[in-house]
Amino acid sequence: MAGGLGHVAPARRAGGPNLSRPMPIPPLRYLSADDVRAAMPGVERRLELARTTMVALVDDAELPPKLGVHPRAESSLSHAMPALLRGRDTSGSDDLLGIKWVTGFPANRGRGIDAIHATVILSDATTGVPLAIMDGGPITAQRTAAVSGVALREWWPENGATAPRVGLVGAGVQGASHLEVLAHVARGAALTIADRDADRAQRLAATAHDLGCFTDVEATADTVAAISAADVVLTMVSFGPLRQTVPSAAFERAALVVAADYDMSVPAQVVNGARFFLVDDIAQFEDTRSETVFAGYPQPDGSIGEALIGRVPAPRAQGPVVVNHLGVGLADVVFADAIYRRATELGLGTELPR
Repeated sequence: MAGGLGHVAPARRAGGPNLSRPMPIPPLRYLSADDVRAAMPGVERRLELARTTMVALVDDAELPPKLGVHPRAESSLSHAMPALLRGRDTSGSDDLLGIKWVTGFPANRGRGIDAIHATVILSDATTGVPLAIMDGGPITAQRTAAVSGVALREWWPENGATAPRVGLVGAGVQGASHLEVLAHVARGAALTIADRDADRAQRLAATAHDLGCFTDVEATADTVAAISAADVVLTMVSFGPLRQTVPSAAFERAALVVAADYDMSVPAQVVNGARFFLVDDIAQFEDTRSETVFAGYPQPDGSIGEALIGRVPAPRAQGPVVVNHLGVGLADVVFADAIYRRATELGLGTELPR
């Protein structure tokens, strides 16, 4: 376990009973967003952590659906995401325990501050002692992109001699974090970046071009055109009142669709015609589904983790593979543990007295 506490032998007082000396407790480490970014593992390690998380959700984790309260601000959200990962040692010494607290206030954009804020707390799973408090923003961005990367690597279409074209819809924070993963797992692909803000799409496209990993890079404000020309589609647009906004016909060419924006982009008709429909956590998907959210979506064929270990039915003959990941707190905790370990080794962050 990260930050595990060493065993201290009990002391014996002369003429009296055995007494245990207090267990040494490490300082509480605070990691800012810059600290988290500095301690973030490399791309390949992030993909390993994401895959570990998806598989652990099948049997080895405890993860309730997101708990939420409802602030007055319009379209705001506030979710608590506790998670426990059980390790191999039955003592719990290699278990992971933590929670993510995330809030979203869309009106903040008009105030010149971020709309989404997140904090991750990591605790020792054998004592409950808090080990670290860290800014969850960079964790959210990178763990989301890494889960997409696992799906890309697993279900990447084979196009023969033709390089697949990727349509990346959304050039914000998530678009930027996904770009690094795409450069790692989709090297040689052609890339189109679509965003309703044409300048933002152009800026991210320039970054993609400079990476030198793609055969072609284009930018557009026409989301439908970008999706229609893509073999692989990734959607990550901002949440809003309008859902399932892209016409189903735009997805006819797609062999793989990865949605990190709930059902903001992908219509139910596409999902109902999929070869596979996978989600990160079925219980959370069902808890989130309502008359307006995921309206018309079918029951998933299984979870991403179940598919990775071969516990899903045989695929249907036609249609794309559709992967929808809503974001699970376990991924934040798994990433937080790796970040905490590295930050401790590097001496990053601020140690807070207890």
